[in-house]
Amino acid sequence: MARLSATSSAVDTNGHIKEPTTVPLPAEGDVPLSKPFSHDDTEISTSNNDDDEETPLPSSDSYPVSHDPTLLPGGSRDLCFIGLQAFVLGSLFALSICATITLVFVQPSRWWRLPAFAICFSVFHFMEFWTTAAYNTPSCRASSFLLFNNGKAYAIANLLAALEITISAFFPEYQAIGVYPTTIAVGLTLVIIGQFVRSMAMVQASTNFNHIVQSERKDTHVLVTKGFYSVFRHPSYFGFFWWSIGTQLLVGNKVCLVGFAVVLWKFFNRRIAIEEKHLVMFFGDDYENYRKRTGTLMPFIG
Repeated sequence: MARLSATSSAVDTNGHIKEPTTVPLPAEGDVPLSKPFSHDDTEISTSNNDDDEETPLPSSDSYPVSHDPTLLPGGSRDLCFIGLQAFVLGSLFALSICATITLVFVQPSRWWRLPAFAICFSVFHFMEFWTTAAYNTPSCRASSFLLFNNGKAYAIANLLAALEITISAFFPEYQAIGVYPTTIAVGLTLVIIGQFVRSMAMVQASTNFNHIVQSERKDTHVLVTKGFYSVFRHPSYFGFFWWSIGTQLLVGNKVCLVGFAVVLWKFFNRRIAIEEKHLVMFFGDDYENYRKRTGTLMPFIG
């Protein structure tokens, strides 16, 4: 039982004011006490009134948060930086939604592709952080948005995609080549499916998910074979692969569509081969058997 110390008076027998007694919160799992007890479990009255009223324990919310330097500016969990990134992504999403609706339905223009791409971009990066924060909290960092630490190749690819959209808008005949309502619909479908599968894969893997390939097995690592993982291996890679290709189909990019497909295929083909070597070391025959009965649903990989 958690014990609390208390006094029945704030003044001692000599008339001097006593120092206030610190009352700790009960340990998790203990039954909250309506009245404090001394160390010999003798009940002590906390009221001068005959009618004893229960004294509620202070809420944990009223206690200051312990000092954690990682939460300060420059720390790995920098709350200021997290708030700033969330604000920027939220603003980009809101503005892009309004712009896309306006340029598609109100004042039709070929420029709708740029804000549409920005919607996909902002949703993806927000979900990377949110799923990590909600389902893999110990690994959550300010960098979990993946805005600035997803590699130079990723940043360059997105800039090139936005550049192709912009340049193509000045050449409508070129932009229209190979672009039909069907291709746009297929692109949007791939974006939605890819985003959903990736986010759900992160949820289902929970603390076993990591953006970096792990070369050492932790005590908390388990082989996840449920949910999407029961259907195919590496659903988070599947989601990102098809999401990326979907974004280029959606906006009608032709050069980046081919470029994204080739680069992503090479990247995931190599990454999966490396990652699965470690997974076989971690889980042995369990992973070998799992690999035999599942694929990746990415062309010519696994």
